[in-house]
Amino acid sequence: MTESGNQEEPMTENPTGATPTDPWADIRPYRDDEVAAVLANLAGNRELLDALTRYRLPRLSRTLPWLARALASYAIRRETRGVASVHDFQMRVAYYMNRMIRTSTDDFRVEGLENLNADTAYLFIGNHRDISLDPAFVNFALHQAGRDTVRIAIGDNLLKKPYVTDLMRLNKSFIVPRALRGKRAMLAAYQNLSSYIRHSIVEDNHSIWMAQREGRAKDGIDRTDPAIIKMLTMAHRMEQRNAPIGDAIAELRMVPVSISYEYDPCDLQKARELHAIHSQGHYEKSEFEDIQSIVAGITGHKGRVELRFGEPLGAGFDTPEAVAAEIDRQVIGGYRLFPSHYLALEALGDAPELLDLSEVSDVDRARFQARLNEVPAELRSWWLAQYANPVRNKAAQLAGRNLGGA
Repeated sequence: MTESGNQEEPMTENPTGATPTDPWADIRPYRDDEVAAVLANLAGNRELLDALTRYRLPRLSRTLPWLARALASYAIRRETRGVASVHDFQMRVAYYMNRMIRTSTDDFRVEGLENLNADTAYLFIGNHRDISLDPAFVNFALHQAGRDTVRIAIGDNLLKKPYVTDLMRLNKSFIVPRALRGKRAMLAAYQNLSSYIRHSIVEDNHSIWMAQREGRAKDGIDRTDPAIIKMLTMAHRMEQRNAPIGDAIAELRMVPVSISYEYDPCDLQKARELHAIHSQGHYEKSEFEDIQSIVAGITGHKGRVELRFGEPLGAGFDTPEAVAAEIDRQVIGGYRLFPSHYLALEALGDAPELLDLSEVSDVDRARFQARLNEVPAELRSWWLAQYANPVRNKAAQLAGRNLGGA
């Protein structure tokens, strides 16, 4: 659903606990009446202040840390002045999102949203390439179209710091369990999560975004995990044990979403991780690696980005695997292939019959070569595969088969 890994159990702080009247208090996004207190806590959170000053005031944070923290605290209070609701907070996020798109993308296009009812909640389930930007682009597209934003599924492995949890829940994120031990505890947590998602769609009429699998597709291969589908249908099946799975799918109004980046700002880090797993059998993340990936994704150049909304899934499914296959069909079918994808395939030289260089310009080739030149030799095959695999995957789908690996 979101990024995962073998990390220490996350620390989270919640202003409330689950109660009969608020059964999802431990995982749901914050409500409007909680915003002021959360923002006040953030402005005084020493870990957050130290993290901000390390990035923005590195010299001052070393020489006069107390002054650096005071300046950071003042900046938070200034930036959030007048923020009294989740909507207010998201409008501040939208300002920075708009600036990010202007400075780090060459173009951002949205397709298919016009075919979805503006007043209907959907469960948007899509491919996952960037920790924070995939749902952020979905939210920005909805905001630009005058629609309400989504509630975002985020794994608790990303929430190792209380201030990160607070920031994410202010931005309408809800928590997906990853760190629990034992099958019974995980089953109870997933049943609770399934109930929350169903409640959001059916009762609150509030859309959800979640990834088609746990963790980013670091190899460029987008594939839905049927276990995600099983979790999503738990709540319906607990209420109506003999109901067909298709009824639960139709009730949730699942809409596959494809996001395509011409360039991935985290491509080198992903190649390094894949190479380590292949050569050493494992990869150990550094303490702040996920945060660094989020920052790199936001600030790094992405070239062109395209977001395509698919068609809602109906009741005609008998198994989770059939649902996953349909999501894959729409996600891969809606994926936009850019020159970077074909140039990577050309550089690998192993599938010339799939090449289409008709839209590749000299500028495209020069830009691609400049990025490739910065990749260490031992990582190049992994770096190139991230961009080449979507071409192979589309071709495999058109040929009526699934791509088995990188």
